[in-house]
Amino acid sequence: MVKPRATVATEPDRAADRATDPIGDGGSRDSRSSDSNSTAGGRDSTRKPQSAARTRQAAGGITWRLRLRRDRTLILMTLPAIALLLIFNYIPLLGNIVAFQDYDVYDLGITGSPFVGFDNFTRIFEDYRFWEVLVNTLVIFLTQLVLFFPIPIAVALLLNTIMSARVRAWVQAVVYLPHFFSWVLVVTVFQQMFGGAGLVAQWLREHGHAGFDLMTNASFFKFLVTAQAVWKDAGWGVIVFLAALAAVNTDLYEAAAVDGAGRWRRMWHVTLPALRPVIALLLVLRVGSALNLDFEQILLQRDQVGPGASEILDTYIWWTGIKTGDFGYAAAAGIFKGLFSVAMVLGANKVAHMLGEQGVYSKK
Repeated sequence: MVKPRATVATEPDRAADRATDPIGDGGSRDSRSSDSNSTAGGRDSTRKPQSAARTRQAAGGITWRLRLRRDRTLILMTLPAIALLLIFNYIPLLGNIVAFQDYDVYDLGITGSPFVGFDNFTRIFEDYRFWEVLVNTLVIFLTQLVLFFPIPIAVALLLNTIMSARVRAWVQAVVYLPHFFSWVLVVTVFQQMFGGAGLVAQWLREHGHAGFDLMTNASFFKFLVTAQAVWKDAGWGVIVFLAALAAVNTDLYEAAAVDGAGRWRRMWHVTLPALRPVIALLLVLRVGSALNLDFEQILLQRDQVGPGASEILDTYIWWTGIKTGDFGYAAAAGIFKGLFSVAMVLGANKVAHMLGEQGVYSKK
């Protein structure tokens, strides 16, 4: 007769295990698991993945299969957007190879055009006109950064002080409405207002003053396009800053008022610090798009003031590269523009980190 093995711990041993085990009966579980592993033999390898998954779930994690099953509806909703992003943004990047070719769009194509290395980039760096256009683009950008960027912040602060929700919604709708206008309509409105035959010039002539034509004034062009950008897109920035202001804890305003802070003190010490992260993020993104001025806006007014004052990098690439069929030159200029924008984003983000803000991405 075969005697059964003594595999079960005695009650004193279990009590000792409970006393030394910080989570209760972990010692007994360990002893039972060791015995089951010794008796299960080959079945242990099949149970390890399940035990690992249970361990991850117990630790607060989740397996990728459960995550995929949980989020399958959201994934299906994002598939069309991902497809559009791939088709119109990432797949066309493969066409940048023409920047290194003597590209012939009509006969040879991408596969038959000969490679010329960095000749197209050399042509760009040796073209003095390219550098003049680059400087003019940066001048217009800096003008818009100084005169346009603070306006949505000021308007959002002004709207935030209006107590009537109906008045605040009406003003916000009026300010935001021009965002839906095309640049053709915006330029037409400014032409009718500030052109040589516009309403302002006619009113001045009727009252014995000399008229003016701001639409053809080359020295005033950078301020003109800035005013157009303010009228069209300031409302969009107001929405972003109002959303940030809505997240500010109202108890901070009450505490500041109890401490004797007036309206200006509350705005300086409560409102503006709450807007600092959003301001830093939008400023970094704005600096990154320094060379991405509105192409349509400038192209519509280029002939009125001349290319000397209105030429930006996009219009220069259009006239010297695409319109003349020199696609290799245009692609090289586009790559330079992209690399310059990336460098500007990284530099501005580094400055944001030095000032204690997160910027586009957090500092590790």
